[in-house]
Amino acid sequence: MNIREAIKARHSVRQFKALPIGESEAERLKAVIEECNKESGLNIQLVQNDPDCFNTFLAHYGRFRNADNYIALVGSSSLADLDERAGYYGERIVLEAQMLGLNTCWVAGTYGKGKCRADKNAGEKIVCVIAIGYGENEGKPHRSRSLEKLCAVKKEDMPVWFKNGMLAAVLAPTAVNQQRFFIDIDGENAVITAGRAPMSRIDLGIVRYNFEAASGHRCISK
Repeated sequence: MNIREAIKARHSVRQFKALPIGESEAERLKAVIEECNKESGLNIQLVQNDPDCFNTFLAHYGRFRNADNYIALVGSSSLADLDERAGYYGERIVLEAQMLGLNTCWVAGTYGKGKCRADKNAGEKIVCVIAIGYGENEGKPHRSRSLEKLCAVKKEDMPVWFKNGMLAAVLAPTAVNQQRFFIDIDGENAVITAGRAPMSRIDLGIVRYNFEAASGHRCISK
């Protein structure tokens, strides 16, 4: 599975099998997380075998089951782009997980923040977490807005790289599937703007990563 195939195949999953993450898969995830932390300055962590983080009323209401493993997106509160940075590198890890045969779900509110076992240094906070494991199913595709509503460039005028990026961008997970972003083209790069909505800066980072991974071109945020 290549990155574009992973983007198409990945859907949110909330019910997991009662299985630990395999040793080789966990080691690969940790290696990718280490790379992301070095590049981003974040403190992303893989937390395994923690049944308490999702043992809350909201998590049960959200129909999470066997969500005993998660990725905690942690970073310094002093970073002006912390949410966007967390979204960007979190999506990189999510797609790596998909290629390893694992399933994921981005979670911002329906987990026990006080129960999360991630380590925080002084001045750091948990942006959100990503539930991860072997899904009971592969999830379902979400409904996407049309390219015309998310992009300033007509289909017939799109360079191949830009079209590839847009097709990946509309498949990106966003909070309550709000897709509050708009993408334009600027020479050999794309430019993305976030709309006003809850978690829109996290979403912006997620969408940016999908676009860049599929297109091979930069997607610059405003």
